[in-house]
Amino acid sequence: MANRSRFGDDHARLKAMHEAERPDGVVVDPVPITAGEEVTILYKGALDQEGREQLYLHYGFGRHDSWRNVSDTRMEKTGWGWVGSVVMPDHEGRFNMCFRDGADNWDNNNRANWGFQIHNGSQRY
Repeated sequence: MANRSRFGDDHARLKAMHEAERPDGVVVDPVPITAGEEVTILYKGALDQEGREQLYLHYGFGRHDSWRNVSDTRMEKTGWGWVGSVVMPDHEGRFNMCFRDGADNWDNNNRANWGFQIHNGSQRY
């Protein structure tokens, strides 16, 4: 069973994600992340400055030091920050990401990147 967003839907969801005020400027929803589901990423970190024409979400799956299926996706500039989404693979694992702009400046969380466990959707008690 997929996790519901803790921020609501559509425009109200982005506003609520923006208001989460994470110190690193990255909000992921929903968490925990479920295999096969779409995840939305809101970015308002170090690269979110005036004049940036484009930001990209750079992501992959697997161990933090050995990413697989690495991709870049264009993020969309909104009034709440830069937004992108990724559909998770259909299996448990790890989702890793960082950000770059069109001039190849990177925000990689001080070389730690951002990582989230992907679970299979079952509830364990």
